[in-house]
Amino acid sequence: MALDPWLSQVVIVGGWAHRLLRYHPLAQVVPHDPLLTLDTDIAIPVTLDTDIAIPVTLEGSEQDLRGRLKASGFEEKFLGEDQPPATHYELADEHGEFYAEFLSPLIGSEYDRDGNRRATTRVAGVTSQNLRYVDVLLNSPWTVQLSRENGFLFETPKQVRIAHPTRFVAQKLLIHEKRDRRSRAKDILYLHDTIELLGGSLSVLREEWNRLRQELSHGAIRIVERAVDTMFSKMTDDIRGAAQAAAGRALTPQAVQELCRAGLKIVFAAESTDIRK
Repeated sequence: MALDPWLSQVVIVGGWAHRLLRYHPLAQVVPHDPLLTLDTDIAIPVTLDTDIAIPVTLEGSEQDLRGRLKASGFEEKFLGEDQPPATHYELADEHGEFYAEFLSPLIGSEYDRDGNRRATTRVAGVTSQNLRYVDVLLNSPWTVQLSRENGFLFETPKQVRIAHPTRFVAQKLLIHEKRDRRSRAKDILYLHDTIELLGGSLSVLREEWNRLRQELSHGAIRIVERAVDTMFSKMTDDIRGAAQAAAGRALTPQAVQELCRAGLKIVFAAESTDIRK
């Protein structure tokens, strides 16, 4: 509800994008629950339109995103020493801790002319973290409808944009080496589950990869297209960790490795004309 005026501009990414992907018409029914995550990553463009008419649906709501979050019960938790500081927007209730954080594309150098990290930026009153490849997730999103029919207690259905699964997977592959061990294992499970969920529509994901290739550098293309070999040609601790993260599921490391190899080959097979670049 807090995001409502900007739902046509922001994109849900990360674990909640994967969770909401189940409500897309192309998603297949799978015999397990999605991975549980208590945080929502929201990709937000630095050019977010803040001049739109904002309906006053929340008591005491201000005319920016930060004000609507506060009116909805979110509290700011500041992290680190960056200016502005990285911020979690936390919502505590009887069901436990939940928080949202905002991500914006880091374009160009990681540092400004004075040598300071360009780690965060202020957009519509909220603090957003600047990260590589967030622009990949902002483009070509899919839309899912959330309503009472699928368990979301909105008075009227909401159209919510989520990261395109091709771009979701590609971004995971691009940042894999910079993630810590636990995050790498969890990301591999996300790759596995995305391929499983859309196993009947991998040609659709391939079509999007052909478009995404036009946006990436040659180096980034190589990382994605070679991931089937660099990450899944042999059994690794990360793959074993992915199987362990699938708590309560009869999922073996070999099954994770084989499905990821098969799916990535279909979606991200290298084009012979470009593989030498």
